[in-house]
Amino acid sequence: MKNIVKSDLRQVEINDINSELPDLKNIKESKAVAIGKWLTNVIDKNKRIRPNSLLPAKPDLAYLLGVSIGTVQNALRYVEDLGYVESKQCIGTIVRDRNSESSVRKLTSKREIAINSIKSYILSQGFSVGENLPSTRNISKEIETSPNTTRLALEYLCTAGILEHGFKNSDETGWVVKSLDFSVEQVVDNTLVQKVEDDLKSYITDNLKTGDKIPAHGVLSEKLSVSIKTIHDALKSLIDEGILLARRGRYGTTVVKMPNDNSVAIKKETSIFASAPETAFYYYEKTQNHIKRMISENYSIGEKLPSVLELSKQLDLSPNTIRKAFHNLAKEGYLAFSRGRYGGTFVIDIPESEEQTYKWLAVNPKYRD
Repeated sequence: MKNIVKSDLRQVEINDINSELPDLKNIKESKAVAIGKWLTNVIDKNKRIRPNSLLPAKPDLAYLLGVSIGTVQNALRYVEDLGYVESKQCIGTIVRDRNSESSVRKLTSKREIAINSIKSYILSQGFSVGENLPSTRNISKEIETSPNTTRLALEYLCTAGILEHGFKNSDETGWVVKSLDFSVEQVVDNTLVQKVEDDLKSYITDNLKTGDKIPAHGVLSEKLSVSIKTIHDALKSLIDEGILLARRGRYGTTVVKMPNDNSVAIKKETSIFASAPETAFYYYEKTQNHIKRMISENYSIGEKLPSVLELSKQLDLSPNTIRKAFHNLAKEGYLAFSRGRYGGTFVIDIPESEEQTYKWLAVNPKYRD
């Protein structure tokens, strides 16, 4: 893999782009495709934009064109599929030398996989030229890809002359088979995230042992030359495999099983990536139940609870976990918050427990006599 250093690349500034901006109001295609076509024209004709140049940052392009950063991102993916640029995590979008075989670290993209999946779908379902395909969302379900990735793949197939689409909003139905003169390429279903998963497994095997805490996302991002988001996605997969355990707060992510260990994985609910109900039970509800017992055993209505930070230290939990538990108990009607010099968190009702079933009667004036 060729090492790419950002300082060695020439940065293209917004002022270097002197081409007329695309008309995004009177188009029959999505804004991302219109911008993508405009960018390919800029790269072809602007002598200041040479191979191994860095295109302007997405926010700068979005401001220039008057669109969202997400639209620019989709446009760059479209241009990347055409072979004009390559996106390099932590560096930017690099203009490719299309006459060279060199490339930056990038494996088969999800869009490339989706493009071939759609081709296979068209052939397997026996669609004819001129026949309408289902909507983007339905196609995404058929090929098991996200709607956005499917949309980009469909738009690419329109550019390749395989499909055509007559709507401005590509979420609508209207994808029509224009040509069946294509072949389904053999692509390796191996995305960058999957490659980083393998790299992380090798790193753990070579450098760590069970019980060790892995480096922070930012450190791994620099070490493997990918974005923090890619590291996050790869770590999630390793957590799902039971190799890592992610705990909240100060505990971080630790190795609980070596990659070559085939023993049964740990329970998924102990991970920060567990489903919402599981996470709620194993973190917030567990904390809530403890605070309920604490209130019923030690506090009366009107008394002030310790602060979030004080309870955080007492219970060895993160302040955010305590804060969330407080808010949930307030929704249940046990606590109330007051601001100002004499403010704080106050008990307004006593949670029932086996020993405290009748405590409410003792403090309710209605039943005093």
